[in-house]
Amino acid sequence: MFDETETWTVSQTMAAKYDQIASKIRAMIRDGAPGYTPGSRLEGENKLAADYKVSVPTFRRAIEMLKNEGLIDTEHGRGTFVRAPRRPVERRNDRHQWEKDRARASEAERLKTGATEKDTGLTINDLVFHAEYEEIDAGADIAGVFGVPVGTRVLHRNYQTRHHDEDTPFNVSDSYLLVETVAGNPDLLDAEQEPWPGGTQNQLWTVGIEVDRVEETFTARPPTAEETERLGIRPGVAVLALRKVLIDTSDRVVEFSDVILPGDRTKMIYTTQLTRW
Repeated sequence: MFDETETWTVSQTMAAKYDQIASKIRAMIRDGAPGYTPGSRLEGENKLAADYKVSVPTFRRAIEMLKNEGLIDTEHGRGTFVRAPRRPVERRNDRHQWEKDRARASEAERLKTGATEKDTGLTINDLVFHAEYEEIDAGADIAGVFGVPVGTRVLHRNYQTRHHDEDTPFNVSDSYLLVETVAGNPDLLDAEQEPWPGGTQNQLWTVGIEVDRVEETFTARPPTAEETERLGIRPGVAVLALRKVLIDTSDRVVEFSDVILPGDRTKMIYTTQLTRW
């Protein structure tokens, strides 16, 4: 007869074993040990299972953990490889003032760099930018943010930027502007003008709008199936859903964005300067 306590103990021991193996391989990958650098092909699972003195199924569980963390990839018929890390993104709260400081700069100055370059440490030549524009009727959510009637014409802009060596973007951003607000500058309705030097704050400045403040709300949640595919997210990785609202000096919402950021490559860094006593 099986002893349930014994079964539980064996199960816990096995779990601890594959966890330990995953931890050792994880450390070697992060330390760049020989044979564990990006692109390296790991030895066969039978050989590694024997080296670690475990069964192949136990070793496979360790490998599956590392795959879910995005550290390794398994290619059918070729083997298991150490995955090149995706370019990290550091999003700091000073980015908004940085953008405002550049909004009235010369075009030559604005062309030098943008917010994505600031967040990633990359240059313009490292990036592939994609923008799509469409005019839509505001639904209840969009109308509620702007404080306008449902059906008001809105410019919907979708932005995706990626490193030229990667297949997936750093994030997916859906931006909304009231058509009547920006119609004074027809270029603002034309996707062919993207990427726009100086970003949204400069675009708004061309129609006489100064941004007074930015309100950001973050929510962590599991990704949708579409987000998983578009952002190349591994199982178990959450996304940060950001709603960013720009408010002008007359206390009017002039633009807002819904941005989806993958949790495995995005670091949020917020510094708040406190008033001294």
